[in-house]
Amino acid sequence: MTRHIILDSETDFDGWRSAARALALHDIAPRDVVWRASGNEPDLFAPAAAVLPDGPHDLTFNVPAQFIELAQTAILHRDPERFALLYRLLWRLRMNHDLLDIATDPDVVRVTDMVRAVRRDEHKMHAFVRFREIGRERDTHFVAWFEPEHHIVELAAPFFMRRFADMNWSILTPYICAHWDGHRLSFTPGTGRDEAPTEDRLEDVWRSYYARIFNPARLKVKAMQTEMPKKYWRNLPEASLIKSLVANASRASREMIAAEATAPRKPQQREQPMARKSSSHDSLSSLREEAAGCRACHLWKDATQTVFGEGPAHVQVMLVGEQPGDKEDLAGKPFVGPAGQMLDRALKEAGIDRKKVYVTNAVKHFKFVPRGKIRLHQKPNTPEIRACRQWYERELATINPELVVAMGATAAQSVFGKITPINKTRGRLIDIGDGRKALVTVHPSYLLRLPDEDARAREYERFIDDLKTAATQLHRDKAA
Repeated sequence: MTRHIILDSETDFDGWRSAARALALHDIAPRDVVWRASGNEPDLFAPAAAVLPDGPHDLTFNVPAQFIELAQTAILHRDPERFALLYRLLWRLRMNHDLLDIATDPDVVRVTDMVRAVRRDEHKMHAFVRFREIGRERDTHFVAWFEPEHHIVELAAPFFMRRFADMNWSILTPYICAHWDGHRLSFTPGTGRDEAPTEDRLEDVWRSYYARIFNPARLKVKAMQTEMPKKYWRNLPEASLIKSLVANASRASREMIAAEATAPRKPQQREQPMARKSSSHDSLSSLREEAAGCRACHLWKDATQTVFGEGPAHVQVMLVGEQPGDKEDLAGKPFVGPAGQMLDRALKEAGIDRKKVYVTNAVKHFKFVPRGKIRLHQKPNTPEIRACRQWYERELATINPELVVAMGATAAQSVFGKITPINKTRGRLIDIGDGRKALVTVHPSYLLRLPDEDARAREYERFIDDLKTAATQLHRDKAA
């Protein structure tokens, strides 16, 4: 009599193990068993799942631990015959405990190949998942799309949980989706590719990085295509560069060989101030004039002009934003656009006269990507922030404020010299040396991007509360 075993899912190892043990204890041969996963019934009239009685309590058998490890991985293969293959191996291991040592046995060869394929697919997922950013600030979420060959999402997901523990992310696939919220890993049913973003503001940064690390002298096209098959290219931002990089590899290699050797650069300490004039001779007017010709990074090429800071030469509070926007780029002044209007209103409600604070940005040129006649804001990357940090440092030394308010992640990175999470540091005074303190809050543009009216109102009140801390500093100094 044929026994029909229906497992709960395609990866139900525990269900397979329990059923296989009961079948073997009842001496039911592999040829008399049909395996399938729930949801894969061939038609409405398919036989019902067999009800297996408990095995005899006085009988047992053992199999090598190696088989359990193989079975746990092989069951993730997409071959519909894998359940039957594994049961056949289990059946035969009862009679030949050393069966797995016979490398030429057809069943052993087949299950070993399955394990290799699953592990290879897991490696591909680790290597070729590319997260794209959705939202900003507190609402930032990273989403990736991947199409695995086998049922490896649950196997591969813990790798991303460990590597990106401080990110909220989702990996979408056609079969099952993995999600991490910073505390718990969860899974939901599969979805379509159209649910995943196709690009984000970091695409150009990643492509620039890939082009820089591409070494034409070490190029092996066949090996590259073996390691990174073309089917993965459509999910990779750098894929658009590969054809041209490969085509120009020979010429680039010849140029590298012909070029003179360069002397190694001396190591520099991370985030140290750049060489500059003595701050004792700086004035805001001379700094503004010097910054107008800044060429420390590439952003000046597309920007209209340098947007320097604005305000009195000596104040107690210095406000640092992220970078100028479209309006600021055209006007040459910081915070004159929608975010500036939001800041002005919040400052007034917090009891701060904008004319009595110094307002500037961490990055002095507008970084954007053109979309027709519109210039869409792009977040500065770390090299761009570092290149511009000299101007913030010189403004700081010239103005000599007692409190620096960093508005947004880019501003916080510039003020502290390292990537600084907003949520963990927001609203509290932090000592930054030389008798100064810093306060971290969100950027006013974050409030403008919030789609929900209630959320916008709540966050606006929090923003005012942060600015009131700065107001307290102003009033205390005035009283003194």
